[in-house]
Formats: sequence, C-alpha cells, structure tokens
Amino acid sequence: MSDLGDTTDDERFFLHGGRRWQKTDPSLPDDVRIRLMSHLGRGRSGVRNSAKGDDGGALPRARRTVQLAKEGLGERGTPWWEQSADERAARWTRALKELDALRPGRPGRSEGATDGH
Repeated sequence: MSDLGDTTDDERFFLHGGRRWQKTDPSLPDDVRIRLMSHLGRGRSGVRNSAKGDDGGALPRARRTVQLAKEGLGERGTPWWEQSADERAARWTRALKELDALRPGRPGRSEGATDGH
C-alpha cells in the first residue's frame, strides 16, 4: 500500500447535491471493497424496508450496518489520506469483523465462525 497523503481534493472528494463527500479509499483490496459494498447495500435496503414497518430493532441495526460499511470504505471517520497503510487496513478489518458479527451464519463472516452445520 502506498502513502496517500499527497492525494488531491479531486481524488479525495466528490460533490453531490451541493455537498462534498469523501470518496472510497482507493487502497482497498478488491475483495474487501466488494464485501463492504455488499454490506452497505444490505444496510441501505434495511433502512428503506424498516422505514415501512420497523420492528423496533431493524432500523437501528440497518443504520449501524450503513455506518460501519461507510467507515470501512473510508467514506466516514478519519480521512483515509491521513492514515498510514496499517491504520487503513485496521479500519476495514475492524469494520468487516463487526459487520460479519451483525450477520451470523452468513457467507463472508469472520474466520473461525461456524454456522452450526
């Protein structure tokens, strides 16, 4: 992983709806990015679906999933260009571990987990 401290604002942010948003960390390995995007999609779907009839716990879980996925992607939290390679890897590893724990028994879960089969 390279040092990303010299990236430009064009590489760090994008504009949407008149707001500036952090871009995804470009140093994410493809498999990690795919897993985080999958969690993000499920989280967003959960937010949308639970707004129609929340059981009391679905909406907070879905929002937590979105937050963790965005943090893992580097789109929220400490800017990825201010983190070392080790800090960036720890960020996405921590996010995936927590996201996988929110979905026990699912593919892509933390190593060593079992689904009881």
